Amino acid sequence: MAIVQMKKLQLMVVREQKEALLRDLMLLGCVSVTEPDLPQEGDAAQLRPESGGLTEARADQAKLTAALGLLDKYAPVKSKLLSGRPEVSEAEFLDENAYHRELEAASQMEDLEAQIRRLTSEETRLRSSMEALGPWTALDLPLETKGTGCADVILGTIPAVMDLAEAQRALAEAAPEAELFPVNADKDAHYTVLVCHKSVHAEALQALRAFGFAIASVAGTVGTAREQIEAQKQLVAGIGESRAALERQIAGYSTHRDAIKLSIDRANVFIGKAEAAERMVGTDSVVCLNGWMEAPEEARVVDTLSKYDCSWEFTEPTEEEYDTVPVKLKNAAVTEPLNMVTNMYSLPAYGTLDPNPLMAPFFILFYGIMMADMGYGLLMIAAALIVKHFVKPKRGSKTFVNLLLEGGISTFIFGVLTGGFFGDLIPTLYKMFKGVEMGDNFLTKPLINPLNDTQTILYGALVLGVLQLCTGMIISMAAKIKKGDTRSAIFEEGSWFVILAGLLMFVFKIGNVAGIPVVLIIGALMLIYGAAYPAKGFFGKAAAVLAAIYNGVTGWLGDILSYSRLMALMLAGSVVAQVFNNLATMPMGGNKPNILTFFFFVAICLVGHALNFALNLLGCFVHDLRLQCLEYFGKFYQDGGKPFKPLEINTKYVDVENHL
Repeated sequence: MAIVQMKKLQLMVVREQKEALLRDLMLLGCVSVTEPDLPQEGDAAQLRPESGGLTEARADQAKLTAALGLLDKYAPVKSKLLSGRPEVSEAEFLDENAYHRELEAASQMEDLEAQIRRLTSEETRLRSSMEALGPWTALDLPLETKGTGCADVILGTIPAVMDLAEAQRALAEAAPEAELFPVNADKDAHYTVLVCHKSVHAEALQALRAFGFAIASVAGTVGTAREQIEAQKQLVAGIGESRAALERQIAGYSTHRDAIKLSIDRANVFIGKAEAAERMVGTDSVVCLNGWMEAPEEARVVDTLSKYDCSWEFTEPTEEEYDTVPVKLKNAAVTEPLNMVTNMYSLPAYGTLDPNPLMAPFFILFYGIMMADMGYGLLMIAAALIVKHFVKPKRGSKTFVNLLLEGGISTFIFGVLTGGFFGDLIPTLYKMFKGVEMGDNFLTKPLINPLNDTQTILYGALVLGVLQLCTGMIISMAAKIKKGDTRSAIFEEGSWFVILAGLLMFVFKIGNVAGIPVVLIIGALMLIYGAAYPAKGFFGKAAAVLAAIYNGVTGWLGDILSYSRLMALMLAGSVVAQVFNNLATMPMGGNKPNILTFFFFVAICLVGHALNFALNLLGCFVHDLRLQCLEYFGKFYQDGGKPFKPLEINTKYVDVENHL
């Protein structure tokens, strides 16, 4: 239950064994590869960056992901609600021949999709052409007709807002040897045919341009518009058949779906290996690797490295290097789910404390206090157990499910203490069917009643807040003493312990001398001395003392009052649950339920409690997280750690045997 100790790893291996070594380090999953820090002079300057084929690996991943998307589009399948990921062996997972087969299948699917896109583009063009030819279907004249030896035939349009009759009159005046024939009209335009003697061609067009006449674009069209549309309809139908055939071919690759998913995971792992390779440097004959490894895994790493022609060195990080050392947390089963909380905030700095064991009791306790309902707790427990049994989650999902389980257990326990089972659902049902109030029991007369014992709950929440804050200060004191900073531990955190003890003694009139709270005064003097000691000059010391007193008093009051949210959320969840239960009984009007009113009762209860449960599930987590990260961590936590990202097998679609 601590931060895993790390060691720096430096090694050199012959170039021919680089890929095999990276593969074995990936299977170990306990070594991260970092950028080398090399001088620019001497022999080290001859080292050059390695190439790991990262671009190709990412291209392969994109191709496989696109292929899976095509299968989801053309051969969709319904995913099972509660199904675990398939498990494969290491040998099957690392089978490069199978990987290349799926890449080939993905390429073939990519080619088929490209053909579909070309057909779709052609269909779009044909449909646009059919739409453009539609207004000319009433014209029996072949569209390629340009005229005769002495006359011109021109197809054109005039905006619908223009008066076609007026345009015809203007044309007759300007060019008597010309005539404008209407063909069709819609809300946008008049579709016309201009027939004119070649000698008045220019005059006719000039007259019509005043009315917005535009020559229709039907170049390359042969035959009448109706003939062209019929021909294009046949082409569209043929395209549809061809596209359907191509889609069926893609759907035929549905048997590759699981293999493609497996290959996507392979590609992700190969990308990780390629990224590690590109952080290495080397010469024509050797390759150098720098990185970090988990110290407890040193024996396994040595066994792996011993198989290769390489030399290596393990060194402990110095305090100056702590900022660069990656952090990995290792906890017991109960505290491990709190990794999720720590990761959401920030990892602890290397060389400091792992907060999870120190936070877990408070986080789980506070969550149960805020949720405090047996029914909601049972839902959380059932959901977690069902997912663990059927889905068998790993990594982050496993952490979340275990945290849900622990929160559910705590919620159920406090539900027993407060008598909440979906609010007051059971007493409400009893009164509905029996017509009388339920007798005294742990549901109607609980140990703690959120509605009646509000003041007691508030005081309890504040006491828990003081307890957690004092725990944080004890942790901080212990860390300072361990580093040899005893004076700071005594006159900073220690002075506040004396002040708090003095306040309690003053309230209960214990230890006062002639009415003077001696212990409280001693604590105040310790605080003043501790603040003034490191400051320079009179004004510096005075400012430091005032700041320490102001920040300490306001900080403590603010932090302690923050814990009132424990009472507020418990009360809010309980009240909302009871309100929905009361709303559900309103359709009965005080009478015993019948089939219809009972149906409304069940429907209102389901909707109401679903909303209340969802809001409390998230709200309690957020407020619990705030208490830990702001109030508690503020007393002792040193964040800023960089996550340990080893070269490992990390998958999305499959589980690999012997890998978490």
